[in-house]
Amino acid sequence: MPKLKTHRGAAKRFSANSKGKFKRNQSHRRHLLTKKSAKRKRHLRDSVLIAAPDQQAVKHMLPYA
Repeated sequence: MPKLKTHRGAAKRFSANSKGKFKRNQSHRRHLLTKKSAKRKRHLRDSVLIAAPDQQAVKHMLPYA
C-alpha cells in the first residue's frame, strides 16, 4: 500500500494534542486591532480544539499526526 499524502494546507493550520484531538489558532488577530479590546485580543491568543464534527475530516487530511 502506498504512503498517504498529508494535506499541506491543513498541516500548517492544525496540530494534534496528546490525546489525538486537533487544535487550531483563532482568527481575527491580523488587522483592525485598535478597535478590539485588550481582553478580546488576549483571549484570541489561545488555541482552541477543532469542533467535534470536523475532527474526523482533519484526521483524514493529517494521516501521520
